[in-house]
Amino acid sequence: MSLDLNLFFLLNSLAGQSKIFDGLIIFLAAYLQYFLGFIFLLALLSWNYSKRGKIRIFLVVFGSAAIARLGITELIRYFYNRPRPFMAYASQAHQLIPESGWSFPSGHSAFFFAMSTAIYFYNKKWGIAFFVASILMNISRIIAGVHYPSDIIGGAIVGIAVGWIIFVLFGKKRVLI
Repeated sequence: MSLDLNLFFLLNSLAGQSKIFDGLIIFLAAYLQYFLGFIFLLALLSWNYSKRGKIRIFLVVFGSAAIARLGITELIRYFYNRPRPFMAYASQAHQLIPESGWSFPSGHSAFFFAMSTAIYFYNKKWGIAFFVASILMNISRIIAGVHYPSDIIGGAIVGIAVGWIIFVLFGKKRVLI
């Protein structure tokens, strides 16, 4: 068995042991994303940037996330169709949340790592907090049975790269949006 599959089964074996733990994993894997979007908007309002600067940050952050998730991730999935672990190993994997579509790369990972990267360029403290939340969310998606570790790593690479590229191209003050 590959390292990817071994790590998946190790993490996924944590599911189904406790209703409280499963509830936490379900929250992190399926609902934390909504809180992160809301927290980002509240944080952005409190940052010491001009109105125009805040609009630029918003566009860079959500533009990066959207391009990573809806552009690059879907392009990769068009050419590479990897079934989700709960589909490939139905009798062995614990599935805590519903999910459909192909597994690689993780769209959540691409979206939230792009978001975290872009935020980091504007506010390092908040960026680190978003990276930690993104890591927790995506590890939870492995435990929940909807992704392999390599899906998460692939999505993180896509997200970080897109977040950096979009910031370089559009995020600096000398470039007009």
